[in-house]
Amino acid sequence: MRLVVLDTNVIVSAGIKPGSAPARIVMDWVLDGRLQVVTSPWVVGEYWEVVRREQFLRYGFPPQWLEFLIEESLHLPDPSPWHPSGPDSKDAPFLALSHLAGAWLVTGNRKHFPESIREGATVLSPAAFLVHLGEGTSKP
Repeated sequence: MRLVVLDTNVIVSAGIKPGSAPARIVMDWVLDGRLQVVTSPWVVGEYWEVVRREQFLRYGFPPQWLEFLIEESLHLPDPSPWHPSGPDSKDAPFLALSHLAGAWLVTGNRKHFPESIREGATVLSPAAFLVHLGEGTSKP
């Protein structure tokens, strides 16, 4: 089974935009048991902190499926800090977890993960990830 780390922006987009690439990844692949999400204590904390922000309340956040996604995820310990750092140091734990687990990182902010800091980790947009999975058309 393919391992995947989902950046928080993928979780938020999946809850806001039904039918979007992030929603299809969550609903059709993760919740259907065809992908294994990898989390760590820091990532889970980040998910909950972000989805509880006031700006998302109008979308019915937190999404009902989030607790199930987290419970069914592969829980790993927080990885060591990631070096070199990228444009947004708050994103580094996602890349570190991806590297530790051998999982692909799916993010709507690929620019935060330039090739120069990936150290072999695969980072894809939700649309590109769906193409890899055999559906959709590619958007970087």
